[in-house]
Amino acid sequence: VDFRQSNEEGELVTWIQSAAKGYSGIVLNAAAYSHTSIAILDALRAVDLPVIEVHLSNIHRRESFRRHSYVSQAALGVICGLGAQSYLLALDALARILDEE
Repeated sequence: VDFRQSNEEGELVTWIQSAAKGYSGIVLNAAAYSHTSIAILDALRAVDLPVIEVHLSNIHRRESFRRHSYVSQAALGVICGLGAQSYLLALDALARILDEE
């Protein structure tokens, strides 16, 4: 397990691309980039790893533009609105998915 944080879209794309070597899956909170970044979507599709998307807040209770997520198009599941617990639930979900493979 490796935890990373960046506010730079390009750095996130680079990390996603590098995950293809040595990682089994991705838990990603792309924050505002979820709603705008086709580059992140393309990177997620290119690595072909299971992805769980996470948001601390419930994006469906926020502004309408936040209800669309490019990341969701590559994710097996989305967990949102449960604060920091969202990360624990995402890790558990990813572990179960990997156990089933």
